Amino acid sequence: MSAMVKQITDMVGMLPEQEQLLAFEIIKRLVLAWDPDFTKTTPAEAAEIDIANAEFACGEFVRHEDINWN
Repeated sequence: MSAMVKQITDMVGMLPEQEQLLAFEIIKRLVLAWDPDFTKTTPAEAAEIDIANAEFACGEFVRHEDINWN
């Protein structure tokens, strides 16, 4: 994480919760204005999803009940 991002998160973290929500909405609007497709996956993420889907299709997965959730 860059130093500037760390500073921003630290400053937002100091705000009361309601103002944190406002800051989040402002940042979200800035990102959307800069890149309207920011919610799309990157090429690297898409490749990882493809690998995971292929593994799942071959039966390579961990069942929910096999995980120790404690």
